[in-house]
Amino acid sequence: MSAQPRSEVSLPRPTGEAPDAALLAEAITRLRRALRSSIRTDYPWETLPMAQVELLQVLGQHSPTRISDLAARRRLAPSTVSGLIGQMINAGLVARDVDPADRRASVVTLTDAGRDQLAAWTAAHEHRMDAALAALDDEARAAIANALPALFQLAEHLGEPTGGAETP
Repeated sequence: MSAQPRSEVSLPRPTGEAPDAALLAEAITRLRRALRSSIRTDYPWETLPMAQVELLQVLGQHSPTRISDLAARRRLAPSTVSGLIGQMINAGLVARDVDPADRRASVVTLTDAGRDQLAAWTAAHEHRMDAALAALDDEARAAIANALPALFQLAEHLGEPTGGAETP
């Protein structure tokens, strides 16, 4: 399998210490854009903003939770999460309750509508991804399956502080 993506657009090989970094970033960008676009085409009901979906995903695994914990898990500012949660409360996807451990604080939980929306979103994306994977040959599917552990490790490393931004 070559490092160059199969597409009508040819990407120049970047120069520098990690030439595959630019290609990987481009592949991830294209995957996210294609998935988002195909879902909206195949499932026109799917209009939930990605930031809200990500919060629903966290709440699906860690509910109830405080807004500050949600912000930390998604690496967002608490004020940003608070605004998103306000929109999600208005949409009936989440509810805010008093934290039983500290009555001065509040926690956010998924509502039944939020669980249903998250389940529908997950099923639609898995269906679309399954269809796209089925269109690939066995070698390509195996390469993707073999790359998954390394991609998860890469995501973990991207979440770690680097000690300062590097300049090009």
